[in-house]
Formats: sequence, structure tokens, C-alpha cells
Amino acid sequence: MSYETLLYSLIDGIAEIRLNRPHRLNAVTRQLYDELNDALARAEADRDARVVLLSGEGRAFCVGADLKEHKAGRTAFERRQYLQGEQIVCKRLMTLKRPVVAAVNGYALGAGAELAIASDFLLMAESAEIGLPEISIGNFLGGGVTVLLPRLVGLAKARELVFLGERIRGEEAVRIGLANRSFPDEGFIDAARAFARRIAGKAPFSMQLAKEQLNFAAESTLDAAMRAELEGMVFVGTTRDWQEGVDAFAEKRTPVFRGE
Repeated sequence: MSYETLLYSLIDGIAEIRLNRPHRLNAVTRQLYDELNDALARAEADRDARVVLLSGEGRAFCVGADLKEHKAGRTAFERRQYLQGEQIVCKRLMTLKRPVVAAVNGYALGAGAELAIASDFLLMAESAEIGLPEISIGNFLGGGVTVLLPRLVGLAKARELVFLGERIRGEEAVRIGLANRSFPDEGFIDAARAFARRIAGKAPFSMQLAKEQLNFAAESTLDAAMRAELEGMVFVGTTRDWQEGVDAFAEKRTPVFRGE
């Protein structure tokens, strides 16, 4: 399947999705949300896809809403459908059975920042900038960022980022806990792919369960979380990958997991 607003490839267990509207700095449209949702479902359904790498073509990750489209004249219903598109995509990023790595080159603003924050890992080029300017232009936040951002950086810093709308660069994003890693601009996408490749080598079922628990354990009690952990440990013990991990450890070699 081909897309008009995305590039999709699957190599070495990495389902790479690149936003492909560089002439608009990958600003989002309803079509982009629809195609991104489809591409994520495609990656989730493919057993050979172990991790998703989300990035942007050209000199930006995503600068948020395409304001030209906003001016095109839409009904209130059409606008709501467009806005709901972001909520659907960000929820899918959070609940996808595969880990998602957002590789932020250039700008990640507004909805673009929210897509990155909804991912499991956020990598940034040193000169990349991420920011949430919505309040500054009379708009509002989306993509679950009002829940996710305080978890990552704390409530005080979340307020600062939201109310001031300031952009921060890669090293600062790492320092405050918003991003996982910052890499030099030169060779950034190769570094992001290498990071994703490390994740792709891990046990798929174990990663899926860990993602579910880490993302949503805050919504449950300690007892519920421990019951879920117990069930997870019992389940993975029935898989061939569990035995492969045990054998590889005993034989002092790198395990080869097959998702079985």
C-alpha cells in the first residue's frame, strides 16, 4: 500500500514511518492522520515489525496543524473530525503492541510535539526544537499531553512548557526528562535507526507487556499492577522466546527472539 503523506518501509524489524509533506514542514492534515493511523495498524499486524520508528522527511519532524487547511473553510463537524484524528493517532501510539520511537529532526511543534510525546521513546537531534505553542495562539492541547507531559517532566515544568510555549532543544529536553537521547545533527537518523535496532532485538511479547504496564500502571493500584506482572511472568514463561532467552544466557550468546 502506498501513501500520499507518508513513506513506509520495513527493514531489519524496523517499521519506519516518515511524515512526507516537507513542502509544508510535515504539517498535519486529516489525510495525514488517517494515513498514519493506517500505517501504525499495518506495522502492528506485521509479525516482522518489532519496533516503529516515526520521523519526518526534510527539515522538520512536524510543525503541527496545517494552517492553510484551517483557512479552507470547514463545518464544525469536519473540524471536530480533524481534531479527533490526532486523539485517535496518539492513543494508538500509546497502545500499539510495538514500541514506538519518535526521531525528532528539526521542529516538533504543537500536534507534532504531541505525536512525539505520545511515543514510547523520544530522540532528538541536538539542534531540533520541540514546543507546545497552543496557549500562545488561543488554541488548546491534544494527544493526551495533559496527562503525559507532567508524568515525564513534573507538573511545574509542564506548566512552564505549556503556558509559556517556549521551544527547547535536544540537550535541554533530555535534561528535564522529556526526551530519552540527543544525538548530533550529522548522522542523526542513522543513530535513531541504531537505537531502534537495539529495541527490535528484544523479546516481542515481553516488550508488549512491559509497554502496557509502564504506560497504564499509574491508573491502577499497586495490587492490580502486581497481579498483572504475575500474569505477565507466567505468560512469557510459556513462550519459545522465554526458553531461547534462558538458553542464550546459559550459552553466553545473544538470543534470537522470534515472537513465538
